[in-house]
Formats: sequence, structure tokens, C-alpha cells
Amino acid sequence: MPAIRGSNDLIENFQEIVDFCEENREPVFITENGRGKLAVMSMGTYEETVGKIELYNAIEAGLNQIKNGETITKEELFEDLNNLIGK
Repeated sequence: MPAIRGSNDLIENFQEIVDFCEENREPVFITENGRGKLAVMSMGTYEETVGKIELYNAIEAGLNQIKNGETITKEELFEDLNNLIGK
């Protein structure tokens, strides 16, 4: 269940919110007048989330290349790898 706190809590209980985010590795949703305004998360959780998004985008790009016939043979792959490492 997501943690939901009012905007006043962000100021009054900042360290408590920081501790929660770091310990639970999930965001706290900040509301103002009963409406969602912010999602606060630890830097570790943010970096992990961004990394996953980048990975998913790379996988999607690769799948699109396969779908569009933009592939190479394994011989071409090994030749490219050998060129990269200088063999």
C-alpha cells in the first residue's frame, strides 16, 4: 500500500519521510488539499527506476530492429567484436 502524506508533513516530518523512503525502497506520495502533488523517493530508488526504464527502452529498440529485419549474422557480430578489441 503506498504511503500518502500531506504537504505539511514534508516540512514537519522530513527526516521521517526520508527514512521511510530509504528503508522501504518505495515512494511517498505527497498531497495538497487531498490531491496528489508529488512522489518522493530515495536517490537509490530513483536511480534503479531510471536504470530499468533505460533497459526496457534498449530491449524495445532491439525487438523493433528484429521486427524490421535490421539484424546481422553471427559472423558479422564476431567480426565487429574483434575489430572493437583490436584483433
